[in-house]
Amino acid sequence: MWYVIIGQDSPDALEIRKRVRPAHLERAQKLLDEGRMLVAGPCPAIDSPDPGPAGFTGSVIIAEFASLADARAWVAADPYVTEGVFESHEVRPFVKSLP
Repeated sequence: MWYVIIGQDSPDALEIRKRVRPAHLERAQKLLDEGRMLVAGPCPAIDSPDPGPAGFTGSVIIAEFASLADARAWVAADPYVTEGVFESHEVRPFVKSLP
């Protein structure tokens, strides 16, 4: 089943985000390589694809996991969680309707 992962950045998390981004992307790339990634990306703090020092407010991933518990375990081990980029996160089942 698909699950949506929504992470909310901690205040002033931009420098940590930059530092751990390669490890975060490596994990996400594995989901993509396995055909389990629908979409993923950050949410800029301003209306720009490159927010510069304004940074990001969080990130969204929609990916396929065997269960809600597996999706929660995956995100709990992600560097954005373990290193404190995300101040909070949630994982919810997701049903893809379109396209």
